[in-house]
Amino acid sequence: MKSGFDGTIGTASGVALAFYDALWAYDGWNTLNYVSEELKNPYVNLPRANVIGVLLVTILYILTNISYLVVLGIDGLLDSDAVAVTWGDDVLGAAGVIMPIFVMCSTFGAANGALFAGVRTLYAAARDDQFPEVLSYVNCKRYTPIPCLIFTSVVSLLMLIPGDIGSLIDFFSFASWMFYALAIISLFILRWRLPDAHRPIKIFILLPVIFLACSVYLVVAPIIQDPRLEFLYAFLFMVGGLLFYIPLVHFQLMTGRFDAVTRFLQKIMEVVPSPYEEPDFG
Repeated sequence: MKSGFDGTIGTASGVALAFYDALWAYDGWNTLNYVSEELKNPYVNLPRANVIGVLLVTILYILTNISYLVVLGIDGLLDSDAVAVTWGDDVLGAAGVIMPIFVMCSTFGAANGALFAGVRTLYAAARDDQFPEVLSYVNCKRYTPIPCLIFTSVVSLLMLIPGDIGSLIDFFSFASWMFYALAIISLFILRWRLPDAHRPIKIFILLPVIFLACSVYLVVAPIIQDPRLEFLYAFLFMVGGLLFYIPLVHFQLMTGRFDAVTRFLQKIMEVVPSPYEEPDFG
């Protein structure tokens, strides 16, 4: 075990990219925040669920990886195409057949949670007129955001076209940590501009400072030392969104132009304006 780091690269870029792969396994830690509107007593339950959930998952993941390392060793981990399955064969014997089933269930649960959170974010943004109105509609019978589900699924399938999981992880992680950093910067701006605003959930300022420093490192280090096309694609993808946002949302140049399309989609999907949409008191 003392030779576990032999042959590794200790550059700033290499460490950041390694964190991309490691933190990919933990991604989803912020998913609960997307559904805070559905929580009962969110000011109490949201921080409690976040702390308990993140700590529990972190402990389980660490113990799982320790078990993999003890049973398979470094060489076994590197040689295995499916670590959990190999571990199950070595430890459980014939009962190891349950490991692929557990992995499948875990993958389904993660995909379900990610889809629910992503759809909920898009649905809420559409309610605030940040996306086409039809994306804020729900099915008139089941009250599910069918347009958001279809749109998110199509975009997800398009992201799978390259077929390279490593590039997809780098692309996603770079974009995610950039927006995490922007979210923390927004927190500082609100603390400065609205110092007396009511904040039921407030944390010590040092924690977001540390988080921001880590986010900036994970975004900047790979670009400076080892720039890759994945980072350029991610940046162009995000900046390209402004080409649609500025004229269509900020200046509302196309307001009312898609009413016919909206009515057509309403009939096809049987969707109606959300009953939970906040009233306009303006």
